[in-house]
Amino acid sequence: MSRHSLRFRLLAAGIVTAAVVLLIAGISLMVMFERHVERRIGSELETYLNQIAAGVGVSAEGRIDFNRKLADPRFNEPLSGLYWQIQDEERPTLLRSRSLWDNIIELPEDTLTPGTIHEHQLPGPAGQRLIVRERQILIQPGSEERRIRMAAAVDKQMLVEARNAFAADMLPYLIVVAVVLLSAAWSQVRIGLAPLGHVRREVTEIRSGTSRRLERPYPDEVTPLVDEINGLLAAQEQAIDRARAWTADLAHGLKTPLMVLTADAQRLREAGEESIADDLDQLAETMRKRVDRELIRARVRSGIETRRVRADVGEALGRIIRTLKRTPRGATPEWSVKAPVRAAAAILPEDLGELLGNILENATKWASSAIAVSVTESDDAILIIVEDDGPGVPQDQLIALGQRGVRLDEQKQGSGLGLAIARDVTEAYHGTLAFDPSTLGGLAVTVRIPACQRAERG
Repeated sequence: MSRHSLRFRLLAAGIVTAAVVLLIAGISLMVMFERHVERRIGSELETYLNQIAAGVGVSAEGRIDFNRKLADPRFNEPLSGLYWQIQDEERPTLLRSRSLWDNIIELPEDTLTPGTIHEHQLPGPAGQRLIVRERQILIQPGSEERRIRMAAAVDKQMLVEARNAFAADMLPYLIVVAVVLLSAAWSQVRIGLAPLGHVRREVTEIRSGTSRRLERPYPDEVTPLVDEINGLLAAQEQAIDRARAWTADLAHGLKTPLMVLTADAQRLREAGEESIADDLDQLAETMRKRVDRELIRARVRSGIETRRVRADVGEALGRIIRTLKRTPRGATPEWSVKAPVRAAAAILPEDLGELLGNILENATKWASSAIAVSVTESDDAILIIVEDDGPGVPQDQLIALGQRGVRLDEQKQGSGLGLAIARDVTEAYHGTLAFDPSTLGGLAVTVRIPACQRAERG
C-alpha cells in the first residue's frame, strides 16, 4: 500500500481524525473532572467555613476565641495541605490551624460583604499554591460590633494529583476506544473501496478476453465511472471495427493489381524475360505478405477473447505440413513431428494456421535435409518447437529475428515478414516467440501460447 493510494489516504485521515478526537475527548474529560473536583473542594472548604463560623466567639477579655475541633485530622498535621485561619480586622488578633505552623495565609485587601464567600488562589507555606475560600462574619459581644475574617484553604497539588490519577485511569479506556475506531475505519475503507476492486478485476477480465463489459451492479457513486468505461469500450470496439473494415477493403482492393502483376510476370517469363519475371514475382509476393500481415494485425489486435477460442495444434500442423510437402522446398526435407493427441491452444484456428504456416515455411526455406517439430502441453501453455538443419543464425543476430521487415540473408527470396507475422500473432494471444540455435545445426523457433482449460478441450 503506497502513500499515493486511496486506502492509505483514507486510513491516514481516519488515524489523524481518531487521534484528534481522542485528544480533544481526553482533554475535555480531564478539564471536566478538574472542574468537578475543584467545585467539590470549594464546597468542602465552604463547609469548613460554616463550621469555623459556628465555633468563633469573643472572650470576656474581648479576644477572639475558637474552641471547636474540626473533624479532618489534617488540620493538626504541619504543612498537611489543609488549613484555616481567623483574623480580626480591627484588632491584631490572628488564629490559625496547627497545620499552618508558623505561616500565615496572606489574604488580599478586598472588601467583603458579610455572608458572601470569595474565592482565591494564593501562595501558601512550603511553596504550595492554595485554593482559598474566605468569608466575613459580624459578632456583637455586647454593644460592640466585631468583623471577623475567616479563611479555609487546601493545597492545589491535591487537585493536580487527582486529575493525573484520573488521566492514568482513563488512558487504557482511550486506547481501547482508539483500537475500536481504527478497526472501524479499516473496515469502512475496505467496504467503501471494494467496488473499485471489483472494477479492477472486471477490467482485467476484459483485457484477458473473458468479458466485454463491466456488468456487476455498482454503488451510485461508482456507476458514472463504470458507465464511462463501458462507453469507452464501446467506442474502442467501433473504432477497431472501422479500422478492420478499412484494412480489409484496402487488402481486397490490392488483390486485383497483384493478380495482374503476377500475370504480367508469367507473360514475361514466357517471353524469355526470366530475370524481370522473377523480380515481379518477388515484388508481388512481398506485397501479398504485407497485405496478409495487415489483415492479421487488424484481426488479432481487435480484442479477441482468448479464453473462449480453441484450435487443435496437431490438426493444424498436419494440414500445413501436407500443403508444404507439395511444394518444391517442402518435399526435400525429412519431416519429424511429435505432438500429443488433441493438444488444444487458446487461439483462433485461422490465426494458429498463420502462426505455424509462417514458421514452417521459414524452416523449409532454410532446411537442408531435416525439419523436426515437437509439441508439449501443460495446464496453462502449449509449447511448439520447430527446428531445421540449415545454416542457422549467428548468436548476436538472433535478437533481430522476427522484427518487422528484417532479412538476415538477401540470397533467399522473401520479404522478411513471415517471422514478424508470427510474432504479431503470438503477442496478440499473450504468448512468446523465441529463437535459439537448433540441435540439428540450424535454427530453433520456440512458440509458447496459452492452452485451453482442460474442461474446454473435451
